[in-house]
Amino acid sequence: MATDVVVPNLGESITEGTITTWLVEVGEAVAIDQPLLELETDKVTAELPAPKAGVLVEKRFADGDDVEVGAVVGVIDETAAGKVAKPAAKAPAAAPPQSTHAPTAPAADAPRALPAAQYLANELGIDPATLPGSGKGGRVTKGDVLAASAPAESPESTLASMPAVNVDIPSLKAPTADPEPAGRAERRVKMTRMRRAIASRLKEVQNTAAILTTFNEVDMGAIMALRGEFKEAFSKRHGVKLGFMSFFVKACVEALKEYPAVNGRIDGDDIVYNDFYDVGVAVSSERGLVVPVVRDADHLSFADVEKTINDLALAARGGTLTLSQLQGGTFSITNGGIFGSMLSTPIINAPQSAILGMHNIVQRPMAVNGEVKIRPIMYVALSYDHRIVDGRQAVGFLVKVKGLLEDPARLLLEV
Repeated sequence: MATDVVVPNLGESITEGTITTWLVEVGEAVAIDQPLLELETDKVTAELPAPKAGVLVEKRFADGDDVEVGAVVGVIDETAAGKVAKPAAKAPAAAPPQSTHAPTAPAADAPRALPAAQYLANELGIDPATLPGSGKGGRVTKGDVLAASAPAESPESTLASMPAVNVDIPSLKAPTADPEPAGRAERRVKMTRMRRAIASRLKEVQNTAAILTTFNEVDMGAIMALRGEFKEAFSKRHGVKLGFMSFFVKACVEALKEYPAVNGRIDGDDIVYNDFYDVGVAVSSERGLVVPVVRDADHLSFADVEKTINDLALAARGGTLTLSQLQGGTFSITNGGIFGSMLSTPIINAPQSAILGMHNIVQRPMAVNGEVKIRPIMYVALSYDHRIVDGRQAVGFLVKVKGLLEDPARLLLEV
């Protein structure tokens, strides 16, 4: 009996996806709910499980193909499960008499890359089948791919050494052409579906919203002193580190309550004001920038905020975020400071109306009570949609955030 493997409904507004990696080959036995392939959508990468146990007898699409919701991507033969299981069980007994042929075994059953390794290999133009696998069962890991892409000679220029990784540039030229000088090659890699979606959404925001950015500076001395005093006790009590992000989330929530337009959005000719506070926190992952959402941030403690952000960040970097963790959000925060950014103008995460940009903390000379003192200063930026948020509201919001961060006791007292 044959069973079709169908692309399921992937969530609101998602009509298609891209097959990044088949995890099972034709002729292999599969168990029910065993992952068959990885499917990348505009928002997340999900595994498509086997609907029935049996043998995968047909693949109708290959790695890199786009498939629509409802498409049949493969076929499983339920009646063939027993036929495949028997030869597999006999294989170990037949192995000893053929030990002289051991060197040919890896070629017949090459290590299969783990999903994250396959994705990275595609980005770098590396064929995982050529790499020795250090993972369980000889599977190629992400570390194996990174090791293969590392410069073999001078560490001074990684760009010059990258083209040496399995890039067949001469095959694109006429046979009589002179070889390219070292370090002058180029690689062409197809954009991932998520990268294409990010590019499209960001450009759409610029084309539709009237984006302005207002700036301010925050003296981080009080927060740094508070963290220094309580970080060990906080970590022991709650099992998570006390970071800066919880302070910023709580400060933004209080400011959003005072300036509701910053927490709203435009829907046609209407303005929608949200009386809840779902704060998106931008996270950089291998697949691109994603913005998982901290739900009902106004009801969370500092520890709850830190735990939620930590869990979301781990899921983002591990590629296990769900659609529900990405959808919605009334306001966003992005932290370019972790990469060393001094100042930036963040782009709004539509359909939201504003986003706060954090930056690095730098010791700067400041005038304090008529004296010049060295203080740890962070520049902050609020990009907002001027169609719904007036300049007075934007400036007032950022001043409110600044005041709460410079006197964090006000966050606890909610004043």
